[in-house]
Amino acid sequence: MGRIPLACSDFSFPLLTHEIALDLIAGMGLEGVDISMILSNSHLPVEKVLANPSAWGRDIRTRVEQRGLKIADVNFTPGRDFKDRALNHPEAKVRQESSDRFRQALEFSSECGAKHMTLLPGVHWESEQKESSLKRSADELAWRVEVASKAGVTVSVEPHLGSIIPAPPDTDALLRETPGLTLTLDYTHFVYQGIPESECEKFLPHASHFHARGGRLGRLQAPQKENTINYARVLQKMKEAGYQGYFAIEYVWIDWEHCNEVDNVSETVLLRDLANQFR
Repeated sequence: MGRIPLACSDFSFPLLTHEIALDLIAGMGLEGVDISMILSNSHLPVEKVLANPSAWGRDIRTRVEQRGLKIADVNFTPGRDFKDRALNHPEAKVRQESSDRFRQALEFSSECGAKHMTLLPGVHWESEQKESSLKRSADELAWRVEVASKAGVTVSVEPHLGSIIPAPPDTDALLRETPGLTLTLDYTHFVYQGIPESECEKFLPHASHFHARGGRLGRLQAPQKENTINYARVLQKMKEAGYQGYFAIEYVWIDWEHCNEVDNVSETVLLRDLANQFR
């Protein structure tokens, strides 16, 4: 097995133009880029992209390849928050709209040469039992996994704070209910809650993508000097698990959970240097 490739999210640098963000990622010597198709946090005009996905896909593919990069992941969110157009929305009309947008995003991903898409898993709707929300997530994800696979794209979901799967037991349940589903694994969402890393690493065999950044108890994003996650061990465990995806450095700059209080450029470089020692 070769070295685990490194990537960086384009949405780490939202105040730059997309072209300059890509230049920066390539200039840092990273091999891949995560492209944001997150409605509330993207360099791209997501609504326009979804209206003409093939043309935009070709444009982004050229934009990325000109810089010697590969697309590691398309991170797609169809709404403006976790509930807006969530794939497990109780209303069939809203689920249909979410489904339509997924198909458009898949067309974009295929056209730009991406082999991987990250989705959000939905939320627990307080009007019903959590098991019902989870079952609807599983049903909606099952066909997405199948349709994307036929297009040569792997679909994953990210266990995250505020979702239907914020912790390991919920994540286990969704994986059991959804054959073929993979994870975009981000330890910080678990470590934030005081969940030990041993509980995180058991999901590495299910991971097809990985988000890395500094984090600790009570902080979803932290500088390396405060980070408690042992990324040297993470990379070793990835190799033992036969992990085939990217190690994507994903510092974000958003006004949520103090995620706009670190120097994303410097922290990306520091984590890159650490990963280069062990990947």
